[in-house]
This record gives sequence, C-alpha cells and structure tokens, in this order.
Amino acid sequence: MGNASGVNLAETQVPQIEDLFNHDPYLKSYEPEIRRRYGCFKSYLDRIDHYENGLLEFTQSYKTYGVHVDEKNNINVLEWAPGAKNMYLRGDFNNWKLYEYKFEKLDFGKWRLSIPALPDGSCSIKNGSIIKLSIETQAGEVVDRICPWATYVVQCKQTNLYNHVFYNPSENEIYKFKYQRPKRPECIKIYEAHVGISSSEPKIATYDHFRENILPIIKEQGYNAVQLMAIMEHAYYASFGYQVTSFFAASSRYGTPEGLKALIDEAHRLGIAVYLDLVHSHASKNVLDGLNQFDGTNGCFFHDNSRGYHELWESRCFNYSETEVTRFLLSNIRYWMDEYQFDGFRFDGVTSMLYHSHGIGHGFSGNYDEYFGLGTDTDSFLYLMLANYLLHQQYSDVVTIAEDVSGMPTLCRPVTEGGAGFDYRLAMAIPDKWIKILKEQKDEDWNLGNIVHTLENRRYKEANIAYVESHDQALVGDKTIAFWLMDAEMYTNMSVMSPLTPVIDRGMALHKMIRLLTHGLGGEGWLNFMGNEFGHPEWLDFPREGNNSSYHYARRQYNLVKDDLLRYKYLNKFDAAMNNLESEYKWLNKTQYVSRKHEDDKVVVFERGEKGLLWIFNFHHSKSYPDYFVGCSMPGKYKIVLDTDAEEFGGHKRLDHSVDFFTSERGWDGRFCSLSVYIPSRTAILLAKVD
Repeated sequence: MGNASGVNLAETQVPQIEDLFNHDPYLKSYEPEIRRRYGCFKSYLDRIDHYENGLLEFTQSYKTYGVHVDEKNNINVLEWAPGAKNMYLRGDFNNWKLYEYKFEKLDFGKWRLSIPALPDGSCSIKNGSIIKLSIETQAGEVVDRICPWATYVVQCKQTNLYNHVFYNPSENEIYKFKYQRPKRPECIKIYEAHVGISSSEPKIATYDHFRENILPIIKEQGYNAVQLMAIMEHAYYASFGYQVTSFFAASSRYGTPEGLKALIDEAHRLGIAVYLDLVHSHASKNVLDGLNQFDGTNGCFFHDNSRGYHELWESRCFNYSETEVTRFLLSNIRYWMDEYQFDGFRFDGVTSMLYHSHGIGHGFSGNYDEYFGLGTDTDSFLYLMLANYLLHQQYSDVVTIAEDVSGMPTLCRPVTEGGAGFDYRLAMAIPDKWIKILKEQKDEDWNLGNIVHTLENRRYKEANIAYVESHDQALVGDKTIAFWLMDAEMYTNMSVMSPLTPVIDRGMALHKMIRLLTHGLGGEGWLNFMGNEFGHPEWLDFPREGNNSSYHYARRQYNLVKDDLLRYKYLNKFDAAMNNLESEYKWLNKTQYVSRKHEDDKVVVFERGEKGLLWIFNFHHSKSYPDYFVGCSMPGKYKIVLDTDAEEFGGHKRLDHSVDFFTSERGWDGRFCSLSVYIPSRTAILLAKVD
C-alpha cells in the first residue's frame, strides 16, 4: 500500500482534517504525515475502483474465491497461490486421486478449476465430503492444503488435524434470518463471551446452549451487546481463538454454521447486538490446516522475511501491502457481516499491527513522535483505514472497537479526518491499574486522585470502552478482581449460612464499588467478561497437556448464581441494577465532572448522566460520614437510585432510601449548589434529581 502516482501525498486534501486539529491542536505538527497516510489510503482506493470495479465488489470476493456450487450444480474453484507450480483438487468425491482434477493457471498467481455436474444433474461433490487442495511446489513436492476460503472445517479424530468439509446443505437446511439487526446502541454495554466455556459442566458448550441459556442472562443483566470470542476456527482450543487457522469458518466445535446464525438471530430478537472478536493481526503458524506456507513458500499471505513472524505469539504476520491479502481480509469482514449478520467487530491485536516492534517492550510515553515516526507500520494503519471505511460506508449501525494499548492518536477518529476510523478503543490501562493496586496496596493506602486520573485519562473525542477485567484477567496465571479481593475464602465463606467474614465483607463491597466507579468514569462504553459480573470464583484454563486435558476450569459456573444460599447472587443483582440504571440515566454518552477527590476522607464525588445524576463514593475502610457536604450543579430534590450497601446487594442496609435530599444555594467544590448526605464506609450511592 503506498504511492504509485508520483504525487506528493503529504499535500493530499483530507476532507475534514481541520476538525481533527480542532480536537487536538498538537496534531498540527504532524499534518504532513497524516495527509500522507490519507493520500496512500485514497490512492489504494482509487486502484481498487479502477482494477477491481470498486470496493464493494472487491470485498465480495468470498463469493468467487474458494470452492463454490453454481445454480446448475457445477463446481467452480478459484484460488491465489503465486508460489505454486501446479494445483489439484482431490477428496472423497474422487477416491483421493491426485491428478484427476488439475487447475488452470491464470495471471497474477491465480488458479481456476471447473467440475461439471454429474449426468443426473447432481453436484459431483456431496455435502459433507472431505476435500483438499494439493499444491505442487516449485521444487516438485506435492503437499496437501486446506482452502483459505473454507467455510466449514472439522477436526479429524485420528490425526487431530482439521479437514475442509464441503458445506453445501439443502435449501431447507439453511437457516433463514427472521429478525432485523438492532440499531446501534446509544450507550454500549458489552458482554464478552466464549461459546465453548458457557456451560457449568466441564465440556465444550454449543451454539444452541448459548442461544437457549446465556442470551437470556445477557438480556436480564442489562447488556445490549455480546462480543463473541473464538468463533473463527482455531485448531488449538487453548489459544482462546487467537491462533486462527480458517478465517471464513465458524468453529465446528460448537456446532454447524446454521447454529451460529440461529444464535445471532435470537440475539437480534432480544435487541442484543453481536460483535465478532476479529483476528486480522496475525495467523496461526500451522501449515497442514492453516494459512502458513499455503503455496509452498514462506510468503503468499505473509511477509517472507522477519516482518512475517511474531516472535512472542509464535505466529505469522500478514503482508497488508499485497492486494490479494487485502482482498482476503476485507472479504472476510464482508462475509461475517453479510452471511452471519454480525453487527460489528472487536479488532484484536491492533497495537501489534500498528508498530514494527509489535509493541513488544515498548512503554509508550505518549510522545507523538512515537506514533508518527518510522516505527509505525503504515501498511497496517492503511489496512485498518480501509476496513473501517468499508464498514461505515456499507453498514450504518456497525460498531468497530480497537484493542490498542498504545494510545495511537487518530485511531478513533473518522477516516475523513485522516484517522483509522474506529468507533471505540478498549481502555486497557484501567484493568492494569486495578490489578496493580489490589496486588500491591491496602485500600487504606489507595491514591484516589491517581485512580480517577487513570479512569479519565483518554483522548478527547476518541471514545473508550471501560472495563475492570476482561478474559485476560480470568486466565490461569492471573486473578480476577473477586479473587484478588477474597482469594481462598471464596471457597469457604460465600454461603449465606456462614458468618460474613471481614474478608468477604470487604471483598463484596469493593467489588461493587470498583465496577461502579469504572462504569461511571472510565469511558463511553462498558465491557464485562462472562461470569465476572457475579465474581466467578475460579480462573480459566483450557484443556492442555499441562492440566491433563481437563475441562474443569474451561467453564463458567452460572449455577452459583442460581443457588439462593450463596452470596454470588448479590453481586449478580448489583450488576443488573447498575446496567439497567445506565439505560435509564444514560451516563455513558454524557460528559463528566469530578468535584471531589479527598485523599484523607477517601471520598470521590462526580456528576454524570441525566437528571443531575450525582455519584458519591466513600472508600474509607472504617469511617462513615454523617452530614457530608457534596457539590452539585442542579438545584432541587434528590433521591437514592442506587446503593451498593443495600440489603438486596448483600450490604448492611445502613441507608434509608425514603429520605429526600434537598439542595442549598451554598456552593461547594466548585459547583453551584450542594447537599448533605450520610455516606457509610465502603459504600457508593447514586442520587438523581426527582423534581
């Protein structure tokens, strides 16, 4: 991707670049580079328009590349394998004869094959047949490969390798979508989920199980979006779906493609948007059932040098400057959107894509030179621009989220401003902060000003998804927030029949407060990993050699919430109350104002949300404050609308919810008026104006 026209791209006209500079004047110093990036993007788009009949047709290549059946039951195959000497198709359908069906070599490394229908008019390859591409390398060796565009692959029990299973169900077996996509959430609240671990039993759960049992929970808990992990097929289950081997195949571990479609359709019926955890940052290094060495060379889809290898992840890195790679990846996006009706994507590993170092060992000081210098991989940035441009041009309600820890400026600004075009980035510094202070400090020693700074420290006009913990913190080797707070006592003292110990009392109180504070201050969206809403007591560990291939920890114990004798129900009820309250007061799309960060009192006060929503946190471990003055901007009568200490949330019920709070004209903490409250220790309350 670059300049093929000879024009000075640093002078490219960018339609709305002045809006970008108005939001961040410091970017003005990097104007030539921003214009150059946009110029490369525009040049690439122009080439697609000229040579590929436009971006929309270019990105529907999944309809022609790969193995397809036409209306007359003829088989048509188109592949790109520039390093191959010859190519053949074989499988069950021809008793694995190698040379019977030889491809025709086309220009630009492409190969074509047509197999006519049988004399009776039926397709020569039956649904469910195993097929392989046999590639003759330049050295004369013939190697078997899986079609990169395969839509269904299944693991062979004998070899453990994944095979391309020809997927051509009859018309009455194909799932027909019944419900429209929901509108883009105004205030996004995401439930991060993995289908395979969604059962309480130690086994791989199915699409049907998730649809029937987990979607109702997501709806009840007040989430309006679900982010599905590990959908793109991955040979190694323990990779959590991040070592993708077949990019167009929905994982067969959980069922058929029709099962996933039914899941998504049911989510849409419930008003829940469905986002795919999209892995375009790298690919599995698997050769026999992956993309690696597809055409017999180390290049093809990847850089054929050190740039093509990710040392930390032991995977292959895409060559985004190659037109056929761009075709493959952008078509992959269209495929998931059009064939499965996904509503958007979380782009995994964006930091790794953006820098030649992949971000390894890079602390990112925030100096803008780090983002606009030679260390940035411009090819990757341009690919992300193209992906976001395509999505936002074609789908009005799409949502794209970048997993980026570097803080790259312009990442979440529109492409028309010279940005990468993402709607949100994950606020990845927040969970790191919470883990660090829980690991190293007593809550008596917490620096509230520093915590609040971390929660508010995001780029102006670049939206963030806030979260306390995601799947990363749930994995074996780390601890969830609940585990950091309560540790071994979660196994012995979570029963309501046992005394409330100091550890459990503190842990449950802070679990609610930490999540509420992050929800309120941390971003313009919210994310929770499945099970963490109720303080799931165990880590997550997939079956592997190191644990005797056990599924014991590869599950989520939703049964704990249903047990009325366990305290997990209180945390679960609080999570639902918090999300549903946000739906009423809509704070995630509002600005915030922090009026108090008192280190001695351990009190934080801020306003955010409709009806003057006033947030008051007392993190002190022992002090409660009667007649405590807090500032607010809207005069009137206020009522408690959420109380972490309420009995229904496992609290001590120290506050009377029938009390009305009236403001006085006395200004306080820089606000126009104030009111007096009783705020118990380790308690947070939300007050809303009622008249």
